Amino acid sequence: MGKMFKLFAAVTIISLISGGLLAAVKNGTQERIEYQQLKFVKGPVLKDIFKGAANDPLTDRFKIAEGKNEVNCFVGVFDGKKNTVALEGFGKGFGGDIGVLVAINIENDQIMGIGVTTHSETPGLGARAKQDPAFTAQFKGKTINDPFKVKADGGAVDALSGATVTSRGVCGAILSVSEAYQRLKPAIIQKLKEKA
Repeated sequence: MGKMFKLFAAVTIISLISGGLLAAVKNGTQERIEYQQLKFVKGPVLKDIFKGAANDPLTDRFKIAEGKNEVNCFVGVFDGKKNTVALEGFGKGFGGDIGVLVAINIENDQIMGIGVTTHSETPGLGARAKQDPAFTAQFKGKTINDPFKVKADGGAVDALSGATVTSRGVCGAILSVSEAYQRLKPAIIQKLKEKA
């Protein structure tokens, strides 16, 4: 009985030590891992939608708590002012969720650009939402309050040929960003003032 207790105690101690070490490593590297994910997944899209910005939106970002979640807000500096933020939203595509970053000028609520970050769409069809500049360009200059629907649904957005569901997913992602932006705009403005 004593040997069994010693064995149990030894296993428990080893488990506690290894669990503690793993937790410490995770906490110590979490920020670096998050930055690497942002750099390689969202970074290229951010560079494209913040073309001409005087800063690096990856390093000039902040988080806003919304319920149990945190929302990443990427900041763009144009004409010497921190007047543009990008938020990510998700819409339902043909192959799953489509992630879209939307850059918004906070002075006039205009969309400065959009870019698809993640998707599982069909190559050659829905996947073109990520690479087709004509598709993404049609959102630039619209206000965040505009209705975003494809023409087949009574809207003004030209859907990608053969990829209407993907196009609807992108519109849905922009709508989710619009809703989040409107809820969070006062907090975004406050954070930008604190960072000035």
